[in-house]
Amino acid sequence: MALAINKPFFNVTDCCLVPFFFLFFFTFLKSIGSGTVDMLSIPDLIKKKRDGGALSDEEIKAFIQRVTDKTIQDCQTGAMLMAIWQKGMTDKEIVTLTKEMMSSGEVMSWPKEWAGLVVDKHSTGGVGDKVSLVLAPALAACGYKVPMISGRGLAHTGGTLDKLESIPGFNIQQSTDQIKNILDSVGCCIVGQTETLVPADRVLYGMRDVTSTVNSLPLIAGSIISKKGAESLSALVLDVKFGRAALYKDLDSARELAQLLVKVGNSLGMRTGAALSSMDGTIGRCVGNSLEVIECLETLKGKGPDDLMELVTTLGGLLLKMTGSVSDLSEGKKKISDAVIGGAALSKFQAMMEKQGVDSEAARALCSTDTDYYSILRKSKHQIKLETPADGEVVDVDGMMLAEVLHKLGAGRSKSGESVNHSVGAKLLVSLGQKVQKGERSTMMLMFRFAKLRILLWSRQDPPYEAARLVGIRHVTSSG
Repeated sequence: MALAINKPFFNVTDCCLVPFFFLFFFTFLKSIGSGTVDMLSIPDLIKKKRDGGALSDEEIKAFIQRVTDKTIQDCQTGAMLMAIWQKGMTDKEIVTLTKEMMSSGEVMSWPKEWAGLVVDKHSTGGVGDKVSLVLAPALAACGYKVPMISGRGLAHTGGTLDKLESIPGFNIQQSTDQIKNILDSVGCCIVGQTETLVPADRVLYGMRDVTSTVNSLPLIAGSIISKKGAESLSALVLDVKFGRAALYKDLDSARELAQLLVKVGNSLGMRTGAALSSMDGTIGRCVGNSLEVIECLETLKGKGPDDLMELVTTLGGLLLKMTGSVSDLSEGKKKISDAVIGGAALSKFQAMMEKQGVDSEAARALCSTDTDYYSILRKSKHQIKLETPADGEVVDVDGMMLAEVLHKLGAGRSKSGESVNHSVGAKLLVSLGQKVQKGERSTMMLMFRFAKLRILLWSRQDPPYEAARLVGIRHVTSSG
């Protein structure tokens, strides 16, 4: 059969469209080959993950790109976070998510002579967790470079940046060039996330709390490791906490998170290790921003609590071992301890404060042997001591409950962007195993700003805030 064509494909007037047709056609083919065409819409990606499907590398890249460019609706981002929380991700998806988040902004680079020396630490958060303020200058005193990019507190956990901002003048916002300058002269800095560093995480981190997806393993791993990867670290140590006052309540869940973080960290070329630490009570005796700064300064002067020093030396010792500067953990712990006890770490902390905006006289005064801390740091307007309800022995400190009380008093924030009261806090006046007598006002000191909140603490309708609940006391009976 012959096919009769009565009309040509193109007539003379159509010829001018031919170049545009072929340009579009070849661009389309090229984009398919390179994987840059977004074959699925964002709702399709959400549906795929909601139904338990594994997202491809290109699909994850497309999602993170839309988050970074802010061309996605907040409700769609929230829906994807919830889908990931419900269905999880494969290891391959998590690694891709982390790499794409890391690559969404600037990735830092360092001088060649710093090779093998750029290290950092991350904690999954706890009550009174002030380890970074002691560990960073101790590592700097051992010759390392520590570009510690930290966060603010959310929910019951305190934030390293909030603690440091209780020091008048301390500037946590530093450019990449300023960070390099501080590292070159001091060896450590503790700063907030820059505008150009992992911008995708800035968006996702802010939405995880309001969408109740904080405890999603893939999202935790992506957030933590993407920021550390963007620091171009030689080694990273993770303090993964478990217990009543931790994100994960049991050891098995914490171990699962630690193993995932280590796997993802190593996939980015960082030597990554983790320690599992209990978080039932508090770290040290002080909880609250300015109080924790004071306790850190006391620790750097060789007068810190044993549990805080144990965490500092263990995490620091692990980093020294991972980078090959010591042969075993005990040697690493000793080097970190010597840096703290000998005063070298304190000198680094003072230099860091001055480089990050604190007046030199104020920094010197805070680091002097005998100083009135409250001549520089803000002091709470009201202070009360909780009364011991009965004779007994201290057997427990409920860190989670204490954190919730302080959160209500203004020490923490419920959502990203809220301000905190740096002077609110609590200081434990007893130790585990200590004998106490009924009526003693020596259990705990609470510090807060508004007198009306005294009602909150002492109301009969609020029994969780009584001393017997905050500090577990085993009553002494005639039978012992």
